[in-house]
Amino acid sequence: MPAVAGRLLLESLSSLPLLSAALLAASQRDDPKEASTTVYELRVYHPAAGKMGELLARFRDHTAKLFEKHGMKNVAYWTPVDEPERGNMLVYILQHPSRDAATANWKSFQDDPEWKRVKQESEVNGKLTEKIDSTFLALTDFSPRLR
Repeated sequence: MPAVAGRLLLESLSSLPLLSAALLAASQRDDPKEASTTVYELRVYHPAAGKMGELLARFRDHTAKLFEKHGMKNVAYWTPVDEPERGNMLVYILQHPSRDAATANWKSFQDDPEWKRVKQESEVNGKLTEKIDSTFLALTDFSPRLR
């Protein structure tokens, strides 16, 4: 075997673990391109005093369905179990195909006549939230796959 061919073979073998890792990562995602642009949005709602039940009802009965209608995937919703946050916070995560899609999704959601009606009707006795925090996140390379 000529020296050049032997060196090329050794070089290609040394990159085999990297290629295997890349193929494994790609096989764990339905669409590798989509996985690289997908963003998750962590949202924390701080309800107005005495409005947690109404806020949860609005999400349960309307908001979560409207999110799906506008391209936002509901990942999970939580309420804290320990004081002082118990009964004073709603935490949830949405999935968007990309950061640009998230912006478009929120715009179409906010412009939706059904959302405007639901929001107005649910806030007839005052607004339901005092503060909303939003943070966009990307999965790390070692994160378990989310569906």
